[in-house]
Amino acid sequence: MSIFEQRESNIRAYGRMYPAVFSTAKNARQMDDQGREYIDFFAGAGVLNFGHNNPRMKRAMIEYLEQDGVLHSLDMQTTAKAKFMQRFTDVILAPRNMPHRMQFMGPTGTNAVEAAMKLARRATGRHDIVAFCHGFHGMTLGALAATANQYFRGAAGVPLLHVQHAEFGCPQTLQELASRYRDPSSGVTPPAAFLLEVIQAEGGVNVADAAWLRELAALAKAVGSVLIVDEIQVGCGRTGSYFSFDGMGIEPDIICLAKGIGGVGTPMAMNLVHPELDRHWSPGEHTGTFRGQNLSFVAGAEALSYFQTHHFMDEVAEKALLAQQQLQPLLDADHSLQLRGKGLILGLDVGDGERAAAIVKRCFDEGLIIASCGTGGRVLKLIPPLTIPAEDLVEGLDILINSVRSVMEAAA
Repeated sequence: MSIFEQRESNIRAYGRMYPAVFSTAKNARQMDDQGREYIDFFAGAGVLNFGHNNPRMKRAMIEYLEQDGVLHSLDMQTTAKAKFMQRFTDVILAPRNMPHRMQFMGPTGTNAVEAAMKLARRATGRHDIVAFCHGFHGMTLGALAATANQYFRGAAGVPLLHVQHAEFGCPQTLQELASRYRDPSSGVTPPAAFLLEVIQAEGGVNVADAAWLRELAALAKAVGSVLIVDEIQVGCGRTGSYFSFDGMGIEPDIICLAKGIGGVGTPMAMNLVHPELDRHWSPGEHTGTFRGQNLSFVAGAEALSYFQTHHFMDEVAEKALLAQQQLQPLLDADHSLQLRGKGLILGLDVGDGERAAAIVKRCFDEGLIIASCGTGGRVLKLIPPLTIPAEDLVEGLDILINSVRSVMEAAA
């Protein structure tokens, strides 16, 4: 019996799905302690947009460590933080004419969502928040209230209050909400915020229509609600542009970022907050011991250098097209399969959670790490590093395609 089975909590999940002890990793490949290599289509649930042990980030971090750079700093000012903030301003915010302030909090995505919800309630004086069916926003109690998955919600132990869930992507739902908010006798008041993912990653790779997003943004503005966009898994270039909402004609009030923002896999979370909202914070009112993650600032600044020209996003678009082309014959041969997504987040809906689990296991046995998501785990989620070499992408897709065919034929 391994030390993990002896001593690690029963809560462990991925260690059960991928029964190997990993020892080394580089870009889109991991190796276990037996010398076996795996192609990684999971990438730390979207953390490793720039691959395992990105050499540019690793070099920057080593140099910083060798210079005795400050590692932990709460929210004090450091050279690493200044460089990250300036580069984020120059590369991401200024070209989009975004006036947003950067708020650093605890180092995980759920911390970002908690802070966003808290600020929206403070700024509006309202309690309720509208989130969306199939959305995922975190595991701490406030964010968990906005998360729709009943399995996760069931572990809370207390009522999850002050969040309503609406149908994702449905224009009629927005029209009904607008009608109720306008009717002083409906008994329904506008929320503090609307909280959503443009692409519901854990919910099954459900992609919002741009027109629906604009209608939602207009409704939020009309009723004085804060528009919070959760970019934690689909931001930082994942969809072929830095933000998943780029070009869709919306201007979120708060944008939640984590996972890929730290670049190399070290923890970091950041909210982009419109100045009109940010003025509602008082100094030190929302804290977090690990909001001064300087190695993440160092690696994150290097990650931002990928976006200083259009070339990196062009490469992502080419790989996304390659993935869709490789998968098309599979879709043509089996019309029960559905593919959806954008950029390098793709969801292959196989219609059944048991089949999806069997495919995940078979892929792992053949040397591919992939996960499932969506209702009952029926959707295979492809989120490889954005830096994955084309040959690794094709090899991994071949394993996936053969595994899908094998399991689907056995189930027929």
